[in-house]
Amino acid sequence: MGFPDRTVGIAAAVVTVLVWTLFIVIARASADPTRGGTLTSFDIVFCRIVGASLVLLPWGSVLAYRDRARGLNQSSLLGLSPLSLRVTTSVGLFGGLLYALVAYNGFVFAPAAHASVLLPGSMPLWTALLAALILHDHITAVRALGLGLIVLGDLMVGGASLLRALDGGEVWKGDLLFMLGATCWATYSVLARHYRLDAVRATIAITAFAFVIYVPIYSLLLLSHVLTGQLFTAPWQELLFQAGFQGWGSVVISGISFTKMIQYFGPVRSTMITALVPGLSALAAVLLLGEPLTWNLSVGLVLVTLGILFGVRAATARATRGT
Repeated sequence: MGFPDRTVGIAAAVVTVLVWTLFIVIARASADPTRGGTLTSFDIVFCRIVGASLVLLPWGSVLAYRDRARGLNQSSLLGLSPLSLRVTTSVGLFGGLLYALVAYNGFVFAPAAHASVLLPGSMPLWTALLAALILHDHITAVRALGLGLIVLGDLMVGGASLLRALDGGEVWKGDLLFMLGATCWATYSVLARHYRLDAVRATIAITAFAFVIYVPIYSLLLLSHVLTGQLFTAPWQELLFQAGFQGWGSVVISGISFTKMIQYFGPVRSTMITALVPGLSALAAVLLLGEPLTWNLSVGLVLVTLGILFGVRAATARATRGT
């Protein structure tokens, strides 16, 4: 529509931060059984996958058709994914299926403020470690300091829950699931970088894999009464809302806006912008969900945010020397 690049970049950054922040708050409000939500966490995963699939799978089919017309036969899953079966399976397992399953189930046990620190806050930690292991990235001293701050922040939040595990609390289960979710998304990020994937094609591929694997199996388990869910009895308004926000919003819109943000601001400044998400989502959880902001959570939030910014500073220094 002829908007200046600066306007598009700023709008993309605002949309990305807003959707990522709302994802944490809405997922907790929806999956927490004490808040009277109709859908289970597995139902919400179903809505997320189906909602995103309504947009991305036709898109993937068009890309696969165009590739075949140019003599590139690299699509898979009956033309739903524009990537090969090997790549689709590897990135789809971590970025499309496992991440959604563990993250949404984490919200059943732990508050949104914990997710703010342990989910987006710890992703840079696991991404850096996996990149060093798989891609042989070098971790500088400044970056190591940032990663150390993230570890301390995670321990301030999750460590307290683990210490109370013997008292019968279940928050620690959610904390572990959030950490596992961050690891799954970090694995997907490193694999996408390893395969040098286009952001749109990668998003379509992980959605296609999750759709083919999860939707028929979960539907069959519900119909055969092996699992208990509310997918076929919940109000259609709730199903539509979850499909719209979790699928179209969290997957499609934020995926495109994140890509646009990187195109304008670059990866370094984009990381600085997304460092706002832990603090904003924790504050939103306090204001909107009435969650307490304890001292250890506050300290953990500060440490994780500082750790992310130290990592960005290290990346900025490398980019400056390269220039």
